[in-house]
Amino acid sequence: MALPLAASPRLWTSDFGLYFTARIVSMVGDAMMPVAMSVGVLGLGYGVSGVGFAMGAWMGAFALFVVFGGVFADRFHPLPQMIGADAARCVLQAGLAVYLWLGHPSLWFIVVVAVLTGIGTAMFQPGLTSLVPQVAADPQQANGVLRVSQGIATMLGPALAGFLVATTSAAWAFGVDAATFGVSGVCLMLLRVPRFETDRTASTWENLRAGWWEFRSRSWLWAVILIWWFLGVLVWGPLTPLSASSIIDAHGKAAFGYAEAAFGAGSVLGGLIAIRLRPARPLFGGGIAMFLFPLMPLMAALVPAVPLIYLGYAISGVGWAFWSVQWSTTVQTQIPEDRLNRVAAYEVAGSILAVPFGQAIAGPASVLFGVHPLLLVAAGTSVACAAALVIIPPIRRLTRVS
Repeated sequence: MALPLAASPRLWTSDFGLYFTARIVSMVGDAMMPVAMSVGVLGLGYGVSGVGFAMGAWMGAFALFVVFGGVFADRFHPLPQMIGADAARCVLQAGLAVYLWLGHPSLWFIVVVAVLTGIGTAMFQPGLTSLVPQVAADPQQANGVLRVSQGIATMLGPALAGFLVATTSAAWAFGVDAATFGVSGVCLMLLRVPRFETDRTASTWENLRAGWWEFRSRSWLWAVILIWWFLGVLVWGPLTPLSASSIIDAHGKAAFGYAEAAFGAGSVLGGLIAIRLRPARPLFGGGIAMFLFPLMPLMAALVPAVPLIYLGYAISGVGWAFWSVQWSTTVQTQIPEDRLNRVAAYEVAGSILAVPFGQAIAGPASVLFGVHPLLLVAAGTSVACAAALVIIPPIRRLTRVS
C-alpha cells in the first residue's frame, strides 16, 4: 500500500544532497561508457568481438574484486575507499581519452584500462548500499529518489554520449566521463556521515567467510542471484554489443544512444512509481514489473521504426527501475548494518559474475547464429526469469520490513 510522502522523515538533508549529487553525476558518466566504448571500439575496427572483450574485461574485473571491496569497506569505512576509487577512475578515463585524441589505441590497451576501471568500481560499489541508511532516514523513499536519478542519468548519459560520438568523437565522451568521477569524488569528500564501529579482529579470509555465510543463509537472496546468472549470460552480457550492432546498422550511431536514453526515461517513471507504491511483498511486486523488461532486447532484435524502439526501451526501463528499488530496499533492510557491505558485495558479484562470459562470447556467437536470433533468445530468457521471480516461494513470500 502506498504511503504518503508527507509521513516520511525529511529526506533532503545536506548529506543526502551531496550523496545524491555524487551518485547522479557519477551515474551519468557510467551510463556514457557503454555507448562510448561500443562506438569507439567499433570505430577502431575491432568489431563486435572487440566490444565484448572490452566490456567483459571491465565487468569481469569488477565481479572478481567487488567482494574484497565489501570486506575492506566493513573493516575500515566505505567513504575514503569510494573517494580513492573515484580519483583512480578519473585518471584512467582521462588517459584513455587523451590516447584516443592523439592516436589509435590497441585493443589490449583498451582492455587493460577497462580492467583497472573495473577494479576501481569494485572498490566503490559496496559503499553505495551501506551509505544510504546513513544519509537517509527512510531507505524506501531514498532508493526511489535514487532510482529516479539513475533513470535520469541513464537517459542523459547515453544521449550525451550519442551526441558526442556523432558530432565529435568517442574521446570526448571518455573525457566527460573522467570529469564526472572528479565531481563525484569532491562531493563525497564533503560528505559527513556518522562513524560506525568496525570489527578488525578477524582476518580478511574470516570476513569473506562470514559474508558468504550471511549470503547463503538467506534463500531469497541466493535464489535471485541464481536467476541473475541466466540473465547475465544470455541477456545482460550480450545485450550491449549486440543491440549496438543491430541498432547502429539499422538507424545510425545516435539512434543507439537515444534508445538507451529512452530506457533511462522509463527508469525515471519506474522510480517515481516505486516511491509511492510499497508492496507488502516487495520482491513479488518487483518480479511482476520485470515482465516489462523483455521489450528492450525484443526491440533491438526486431529493429522496427525508431519511435517504436524508443517506446519499447522506455517501457522496459519502467519495469527494471521498479524491480531495482524493491530489491535495493529489501537488501538494505533485511541485512544487519555491520555485515551489509560484505553481503552487498557478494550480491553484486553474484549478480554480474556471469555477465563478462556473456560479453566475451557475444562476438563469436553472433558470427555463428546471427545478431538478431541471439537478441530474441535474450528476450525469451528475460520472460522466463521474470516468471521465476514470481513463482519461487522464498522470493514470492518475503514480506516488507516495517
